Amino acid sequence: MDIIGLLTFKKMITPVIIQTLFWVGTGIAVIAGLIGVGSGLSSSYGGGSQVLAGLLILVLGPVFVRIYCELLILLFRMYETLGQIRDSLAEMRGQGGQAARADRGQ
Repeated sequence: MDIIGLLTFKKMITPVIIQTLFWVGTGIAVIAGLIGVGSGLSSSYGGGSQVLAGLLILVLGPVFVRIYCELLILLFRMYETLGQIRDSLAEMRGQGGQAARADRGQ
């Protein structure tokens, strides 16, 4: 692990944390869905809506957690890409400046 990159904030640790939060959020959604299905099945009266809600949470919960985490990671990927573009432009300007000086005989 690049300690200098971490200390100077050139290396981001948040994407790793977001991936961990995805798995935690998925686990919570699955557990909540199973609890909803279980409580609906054990209900003696009117448990059908609880079963349906539990199944929806069980299926759609992880999907929404994934979408949210992907949007967060997208922000960090855009940051990294902009940094690469900045470095490429700086490199091109440096080479372009040397070529222009050579053309002028400097």
